[in-house]
Amino acid sequence: MKIAVNHLARIEGHANLVIDSVRGTVRELRLEIVEAPRFFEPMLTGRHYSDVAHIAARICGICSNSHTLVSLQATEQALGIEVSEQTQSLRRLLAFGEILQSHLVQLFFMALPDYYGEASILPLVHTERALVQHALELKKLANDILRVVGGRPVHPVTPVVGGFARLPEAADLQELRRRLVRVLPDLEASVEIFGSLDYPDFERDTDCFSLRGGDDYPLFGRQLVSSGGVDCAVEDYRDVLEEYLVPWSTAKFARLQGRCFMVGPLARLRNNFDLLSPMARQVAEALGLTPDTANPYRILAARLVEVVHGVERAIHLIDELLLAGLQAEEPLPPQRHGRAVAVIEAPRGLLFHSYSYDAQGRIEQADCLIPTAQNLANIEADLRARVPELLETGREELTRQCEQLIRAYDPCISCSTHLLTIDFA
Repeated sequence: MKIAVNHLARIEGHANLVIDSVRGTVRELRLEIVEAPRFFEPMLTGRHYSDVAHIAARICGICSNSHTLVSLQATEQALGIEVSEQTQSLRRLLAFGEILQSHLVQLFFMALPDYYGEASILPLVHTERALVQHALELKKLANDILRVVGGRPVHPVTPVVGGFARLPEAADLQELRRRLVRVLPDLEASVEIFGSLDYPDFERDTDCFSLRGGDDYPLFGRQLVSSGGVDCAVEDYRDVLEEYLVPWSTAKFARLQGRCFMVGPLARLRNNFDLLSPMARQVAEALGLTPDTANPYRILAARLVEVVHGVERAIHLIDELLLAGLQAEEPLPPQRHGRAVAVIEAPRGLLFHSYSYDAQGRIEQADCLIPTAQNLANIEADLRARVPELLETGREELTRQCEQLIRAYDPCISCSTHLLTIDFA
């Protein structure tokens, strides 16, 4: 039996799935990434530090805030610029806003139709109107967090090297807080929806790679850990991570100490379960998630737990900002030049930016490592383990569950296609 799913639906970008099996054995399985390479690093090379974050944001239309924030942090560390506590809090609020925005789109608009037997969310407008209305209201709130703090929902304009070009109005933050508090009870409906889904019964343990939070569930950090025993500083990421090419992908694949691995919501949750907010931990337990959960279909549930955590933390951050009072700050100039590595827990997982700057404040060398590229080999490994279990179910059911599995990772294909050379021979 040969199955070819061209242009997988409800993921960002273009990818194909090819499965070839003979007498119950999978002979070939490929997750083909067919987007054109986009050459991120050469575009950044030679650019002045004041331009870099705005260019880096264009790598992605979904994770543009994460690319902006990690780019700013890498630049500031390389140039010896220390930002204020106020700037750090506003950036964390922006990061939570993007996690909410991205997770809600994936949960309700990309993944949920699979479990209702629909090709998209549009038929649910008629059959599950309250659910769709609920999803749209949550998504609008996330957009408004990004608009108030970052200047607009996509490709933020207010975060700059050393701080913010414009601060949010206190009244706007107060309004966001009011809406976030109001939405908390509504999230119970989301928990009921995703708690009632019939997740396929499949487990494959893998190495879960993430930041390890100090006293909070991680967004930014300096220490990388994995469930398989990796424990290293962010600066040493290239000592444990290796990118490599495969003939069927224009995106690089990645290994962690020679093995495929997982990044993203479930990996973060497994490595930082004890650091979830109280309500998020209750939701995790209600959804059957533990630090040992190894069912990749349940990445959806982990994503919802992070939505709850993000809402709670956003409320607390706004409280802290309003209590301290927003103060206008003048961004500091560079103090030195050199190399630095920064990482953020973007919605889909670890996002690395590494820059070297010359004395004129221009990038000499850039390296960007994208979450989806880190997950691609693990998705293929999951599929190789899952497909033999589904061969007897028939072509249609096998295809449906394989697509479900891929969508659970929420791959962002456009972000991941940035290799420099590839041999198609």
